[in-house]
Amino acid sequence: MIQTAAAPTTLHNSSSTARRMAKTIYNGFHSYFADFQNLTLGAKARFEKAHWQAVQTANQDRIELYKSKVKMTADLLGAVTNRDITDLNLWRQAKGVYTQLVAGAPNFEIAETFFNSVFGLINDHDKIDDELIYVFSSQHPPAGGEYSIYTRYENQASPVDLFRRILLDAEFSVPWEDLERDTRRIAAAFAEEAEPEISSRFHELKLDLLEAVFYRGKAAYLVGRILDGYRSLPLALAVLNNEAGGLVIDTALFNSAELSVIFSFTRAHFMVDAAVPHQYLQFLKQLLPHKGDYEIYTSLGLTKHAKTEFYRELVQHLHQSQDRFITAPGIKGMVMTVFTLPSYDIVFKVIRDRFDYPKEVTREIVREKYRLVSRHDRIGRMADTQEFHNLIFPLHRFSPELLQELREMVPSQLRIDGDRLIIRHLYTERRMTPLNLYLKRASPEEMRSAMDEYGNAIRQLAAANIFPGDMLLKNFGVTRHGRVVFYDYDELCYLTDCHFRRLPEPHTEEQAMAAAPWYTVGPNDVFPEEFRLFFSGNPQARRVFEELHGEIYAPQYWWGIQEEIRAGKIVDVFPYRRVRRFSERFGGSG
Repeated sequence: MIQTAAAPTTLHNSSSTARRMAKTIYNGFHSYFADFQNLTLGAKARFEKAHWQAVQTANQDRIELYKSKVKMTADLLGAVTNRDITDLNLWRQAKGVYTQLVAGAPNFEIAETFFNSVFGLINDHDKIDDELIYVFSSQHPPAGGEYSIYTRYENQASPVDLFRRILLDAEFSVPWEDLERDTRRIAAAFAEEAEPEISSRFHELKLDLLEAVFYRGKAAYLVGRILDGYRSLPLALAVLNNEAGGLVIDTALFNSAELSVIFSFTRAHFMVDAAVPHQYLQFLKQLLPHKGDYEIYTSLGLTKHAKTEFYRELVQHLHQSQDRFITAPGIKGMVMTVFTLPSYDIVFKVIRDRFDYPKEVTREIVREKYRLVSRHDRIGRMADTQEFHNLIFPLHRFSPELLQELREMVPSQLRIDGDRLIIRHLYTERRMTPLNLYLKRASPEEMRSAMDEYGNAIRQLAAANIFPGDMLLKNFGVTRHGRVVFYDYDELCYLTDCHFRRLPEPHTEEQAMAAAPWYTVGPNDVFPEEFRLFFSGNPQARRVFEELHGEIYAPQYWWGIQEEIRAGKIVDVFPYRRVRRFSERFGGSG
């Protein structure tokens, strides 16, 4: 699947053109990373000033930054030489020079991915060869060095003293609304959740707090670990700016499961000053043992390098497994052909060449919907996706049935090259249990929780100005944490573009009995009363949903949300249960 690397080219046996190419790309990378860091460093001021519109703008600007810097660098390559910059021999030499330029650099892995991106923009993406690009990294992160990214606290008199010290050391420019109340709450939460033998020996514990604060949406998170010998507990303190009274601690989390949800693939990326990304990766992996490297890099906002890490993980998994790719379980979609590897928790989605009736979208419209999701705050209710061009698979790993389906549904996207199957364009996404399948084997309690989650997902998407369009149960998935997430984007649109209407009352018997609407329906018209049809075949789930979220059937519910969005209201949905919030847990008295 991948060719191994030859001995690296040295500065002495490379051409001057290759050296100029390597230096130009490295300069382009430095320009990108400096601007990335500057946008990130502004997160603290935006949080403290409660400039929530600016938060959204900065997130979108940072996402677009990488693409623009890669294009700028690719364009510059044509100006530094008169040679043909598609010459693969030049790239072999340039990679050797570049490897020496990034040797020992604190962010070498991100620099290598930048090189890959410039190469991919100029050349065909199917040239996956370690002689030309960094299929695998040229170096390993140095051991140790973590101490430079965190502050250690030890020999503290009491939990209250420790957490007071931590909050003061954060040095926010906005005052705390009630520092003593919040430190007591954090200490009480720790006493409740830590094992008694740990909390009773508090003076023996050590606490490492990452120096950089994790900013996202309307919250800031202080993240660290509590060490008890060789064991460690995660720590995350969620800080809110209530704009009137000051800063408050909204919750304190001390377990990996809840921390994993904060770093979920359904959330927007953090703004965090991780100047040495692999050090943050190493620290966070200890707290999030079930997260892949690519997931953590994604959380840090380094999405292109996350794709590099994902591909490396996929290659490694294919080498270590023997099962075949199969069609993904569930009802087949009208727009996408979806397949998966049973031993791997990812689905691969390919846009069909032709769409089944009544779908009227085009390939470019579908791609634009996915681009919208990548730029929008997913608020924990939309799955993140990664887009790939010319992704290479071993042909023998595809089941005959799946291969036949791909040949029928997406022939324009397939190319067979010897023992390789190359898919020209696809998306990858975390595999979840489709909600309609989950309900078939759910207990009454699980069904009720899923219906509540389904309604909450629709409400929270709406508050973020997203209307799913097609709200069939099969278009939502259930995560391993029991959260319901939307993942089918071909009919997604901005909520403010929708025209929510009441169903007109029929005036004649013919109108009442008509098989098709007798009234005029515009392209953006939505009739919430028809949402009941999404529960076709599952009346029990429908009854529970109507009990919990019946107002979603009323047009005025949607009109109210549209008014709030147009008035500039920005909501934030926090990545922990409502009962975990200190205001719910401890009440107003503290």
